[in-house]
Amino acid sequence: MGAVVIATGGAAIAEVVTPEPVSSPSFNGPVYAVAYRGSTVFVGGNFTNAIVGGKSFARTRLAALDARTGALLDWQPSADANVRALAVAGDVVYAAGDFDNVNGTSRDAIAGLGAADGRLTPMRHTVLGQPNTIATGNGRLYVGGRITAVDGAPRGNLAAFSLADGTLDPWAPTTDDVVNAMAVTGRRVYLGGRFHKTNKVSSTLRLSAVDAASGALDTTFTAKPVSQVFGLAADSSGVYAALGGQGGRAVAYAPDGTTRWTRVFDGDAQAVATLDGTTYVGGHFDKACTTGNNGVKGVCTDGSVPRGKLAAVDAQGNLLPWAPQANGVVGVRQIATSPALGSISAVGDFTTVGAVSRKRYAAFAGGARRSESAPATGPVASYNFDSTIADGTFDDGSGHGHVLRAVTRNGGQVAMEPHGSGQALTFPPRCTGPECPRLVLQAAATDDLNPQAQPFRYGASVRLAAPPAGATGQDGQNILQKGYAAAGGQYKLQVDGVSGKPSCVLTDRTGDGSYLARSRSSIADDNWHTVECRRTGPTLAVVVDEKVQASVAVPAALSIDSEQPFSLGGKGVGVNNDQFHGALDDVWIHIG
Repeated sequence: MGAVVIATGGAAIAEVVTPEPVSSPSFNGPVYAVAYRGSTVFVGGNFTNAIVGGKSFARTRLAALDARTGALLDWQPSADANVRALAVAGDVVYAAGDFDNVNGTSRDAIAGLGAADGRLTPMRHTVLGQPNTIATGNGRLYVGGRITAVDGAPRGNLAAFSLADGTLDPWAPTTDDVVNAMAVTGRRVYLGGRFHKTNKVSSTLRLSAVDAASGALDTTFTAKPVSQVFGLAADSSGVYAALGGQGGRAVAYAPDGTTRWTRVFDGDAQAVATLDGTTYVGGHFDKACTTGNNGVKGVCTDGSVPRGKLAAVDAQGNLLPWAPQANGVVGVRQIATSPALGSISAVGDFTTVGAVSRKRYAAFAGGARRSESAPATGPVASYNFDSTIADGTFDDGSGHGHVLRAVTRNGGQVAMEPHGSGQALTFPPRCTGPECPRLVLQAAATDDLNPQAQPFRYGASVRLAAPPAGATGQDGQNILQKGYAAAGGQYKLQVDGVSGKPSCVLTDRTGDGSYLARSRSSIADDNWHTVECRRTGPTLAVVVDEKVQASVAVPAALSIDSEQPFSLGGKGVGVNNDQFHGALDDVWIHIG
């Protein structure tokens, strides 16, 4: 089963909004755009009425809501055609779209409106083309779309205006095709769309970054999205993209453009936003794929979990349980977040969220805080091999009494080596044949080492030498194991002695189906590495040197309840015991 490369790990604390939508108005036509300003949410689209309690209130393609209560506000500017994008700066709400008139006054495709009263600002321009996206920052209103000129001045799908006086800004990078999305930081403007070149440079396919002041191409950012970009969001960790194509993808990129993580869906991802360490994704998908593989028409080939039009991903790329389940074909077009309120708003063409009627607008309030990696309780087992009990066995530093006892065959014996300020356990060297030395450490089978369906983590510090010259094939070596891939289930940390790539394995108590997350990085270099397996709800991840290397989805109900002993260094002392041939230190298990 293929794995999905994801982002750097860590003990990030994050908050996930509730999956149940709060009370809010509905709209009688598509909603394309949404933006927060304090406790107010502004929306734009192609509607003519807002619906509250079954009653219709005239709102012509623009409206405002109270973000705290969901009440419809008395903010009533009007546009004569689609409003496709909104942005806020200070006391002004900026709108862009297909309109020629706003509030009955000529405004070609772009307008500024008072956030309090909806009155037009003096800003007025002639735009040749269609704006699709706008964003504010660095004293400018940035505009992207399919644009050839503004006020007669040539523009290549991008333009900017001064926030101070509304005049056309010299900022004028170019693309060779449509721009669908932008995300602004203090130094960069990220561009996403269908283009192949930015500023005539061909290595900027679909996603690029330009200087926020000069428009010059930022060549230190090089991303390679596999399909058209529909949505963008940015934070201090990089940029997040919503992609279409065969199925759809949400991808997190580092500031240099390298991929941090990818989540795959069975339909286009069209919207993306971040809030408090969580990335929210919207689109017209119905399922999230359990791996990075999908096939014809975007069908998930390795399994999937339901995610109707909305999904959430944590900072390491793990798919979160959050699943409001919206309906519709087009689904969610845009998502906005409010860090101050801890809430998000989604807009589009859906009409229900879960079992609740929410026509084309839904808001979700802040929920309980969660920890990405900090356990709810301390370790249930912990071994540093720096001290032994009188009979030569190893004590459990967690205080739970899971003493490790050595089991040997064919001359295998316990050996120690210096590591840090203490010592590490060394296992027998590589050997072929039925009489090779074998060493396994085992703790008695007890219920408190069985995680059942709870979140849990386990890991160790590992040193593994490079394989012999010319070694081929597979050389499975067990580092840590509880149970077998049969009745009762199993969790395991293993490493391939040839490729040097560690992997994590979970098997349900029924014995049906094993789930494997394999690192893409080798640890077979005779240096010490920390390796961790992390099960958080529906996700299993492998972490190497505090960086999450890969993740796979697992059933949320997967449960492990094995009567087998806990083992280090092999699954037993028989001929095919998957003997480990390196050194271990600081082995631990956290459950909860």
